Amino acid sequence: MLRESDGKVDAKVFQDAGCVVGVNNASFEVHKGEMLVVMGLSGSGKSTLLRCISRLTDTTAGEIFIDGEDLLAMNGRQLIELRRNKMGMVFQSFALLPHKTVLENIAFPLQVKGISTADSMKRAMEMVELVSLAGRENYFPRQLSGGQQQRVGIARSLAVEPDIWFLDEPFSALDPLIRKEMQDEFLRLQGVLHKTILFVTHDFSEALRLADRIAIMKDGVIEQLDTPANIVLNPATEYVSKFTEEVPREKVLTVKSVMDPVNGQVDLSNLKVSGDAIIETVAEAVLAEQKPVAVVDDSDKTVGLVHASNMIHILFGKSNAAELSG
Repeated sequence: MLRESDGKVDAKVFQDAGCVVGVNNASFEVHKGEMLVVMGLSGSGKSTLLRCISRLTDTTAGEIFIDGEDLLAMNGRQLIELRRNKMGMVFQSFALLPHKTVLENIAFPLQVKGISTADSMKRAMEMVELVSLAGRENYFPRQLSGGQQQRVGIARSLAVEPDIWFLDEPFSALDPLIRKEMQDEFLRLQGVLHKTILFVTHDFSEALRLADRIAIMKDGVIEQLDTPANIVLNPATEYVSKFTEEVPREKVLTVKSVMDPVNGQVDLSNLKVSGDAIIETVAEAVLAEQKPVAVVDDSDKTVGLVHASNMIHILFGKSNAAELSG
């Protein structure tokens, strides 16, 4: 049936025939140092996509390349070496070894690779410091909170210095406050390490907060793959639109995502705002200005303009923007 479909897979037709389509015609690239967040509802295919890319699940068709190497052409030994040396994985379950301490849990994958006990423990201690668990390195998992256990899992996956990091809903089991702390920690780590990351979540707020780009999946199909700002401002399908309609846009969009270009000489306000500023943080100041406000980059160079009408549009929607700015 798959061969007869010629790549045009209808999930409903396959389901009626007793087949489940996990991932359907997903084609994309992930750039070095990028954080691509894959999201969708349960059963949308996001975890299956991650498992296919890491070859924990074998695909029925297609190609998977990492640094030019074809994963589908690799034998078992080559695949094991790739996973040991280039991939780090963190899943929903922490999967810590209960009889080993924090330090021993983190050092374990290094010892599996054949690294000496002294060197693996030294590296593990560096990871303990990185995830802010110093002082707890000799604790056992049962003595840690859920958030601390998650940090151990993250430290263990980072210990092997992977080029690519796969995270499958790593924070979903955590309480909201701990989850927020872990997101902060994760962003801090990424700011230091600049890993290439595929991060799976069903939480749109989490995706908006973490992602360089977001892929939204439904029935195994990637409905839209774009920057968070473009997905919020320009949803490609009705399904994506439903994801974004409840999002408080002023809390997730940056000024540069709604600014206007500079055309010729413009009489500007004395106020300047950063293009990377979240709209919520500058909206009140911009609304108080009669003149357009300059949007500047890190070098204080003007890269665009923002008007009060831009803020009104984001805060109140199109109809109110026309009414209030008119």
